[in-house]
Amino acid sequence: MKTTLIVIENDADLAEAQKLLHGLMRQPVLDDAAAARLRAQAQLIEAYEKSRWPQRKLKPADLLRYLMDQHELSRADLVPLLGSASRVSEVLNGRKGLSLNMVQRLRARFGIPADLLLPPPESKSRQAA
Repeated sequence: MKTTLIVIENDADLAEAQKLLHGLMRQPVLDDAAAARLRAQAQLIEAYEKSRWPQRKLKPADLLRYLMDQHELSRADLVPLLGSASRVSEVLNGRKGLSLNMVQRLRARFGIPADLLLPPPESKSRQAA
């Protein structure tokens, strides 16, 4: 089975590949070749997007500020979750990290995965130092 795919090297190629992908997705029934083409083109798009716009790890303080904004919460509203007004301030200013208990309470309150609130694991070079 042979098929044509769009190799993505720039944003113009990306737009063309997305147009092809949307066209394939609109087809009511896909034969095996079209389904394989759809999967392969989607993977090429994903690879390009990940290299062009890599995701960065969000800091817990930034995530908390986002959650506060989305849920219309004040700093005082975080006191029951973090322990005290001073602790809320320290966490939001990045001076203190979150304890396991705080992570558990935030996870339960906002329904988010705990790993979003945990610091990234230390790299081997930092551990050796």
